[in-house]
Amino acid sequence: MPEDTILEARAELKYARIAPRKVKIVADLIRGKNVDEALAIVKFTPKASSEIVEKLLKSAIANAENNFGLDRSKLVVSSIYANQGPTLKRIRPAAKGSAVRIRKRTSHITIVLRESN
Repeated sequence: MPEDTILEARAELKYARIAPRKVKIVADLIRGKNVDEALAIVKFTPKASSEIVEKLLKSAIANAENNFGLDRSKLVVSSIYANQGPTLKRIRPAAKGSAVRIRKRTSHITIVLRESN
């Protein structure tokens, strides 16, 4: 393998039953951080998506160590993003015989790790 190639380890979670806007709050906190620091931040963040992001971050770290042989102490969260997945549409009865649509949003979350210099 050439020396100038940059190894990236990634982990993806598709169809997570949480809205992407809730995931993006936690994602912005750990973007660009060392993985140990990112795990500490996610562990003590009282948000709905922090448990999901923590599990996905651990998976990305395991992918980096096992698949690419990267050193955990040098790993950095190079990018993390949450895109919108399909929306589950439900109907709730409302006043005067009408109905209101409830949108249960899903998201696709991706974490990419790189080795820092």
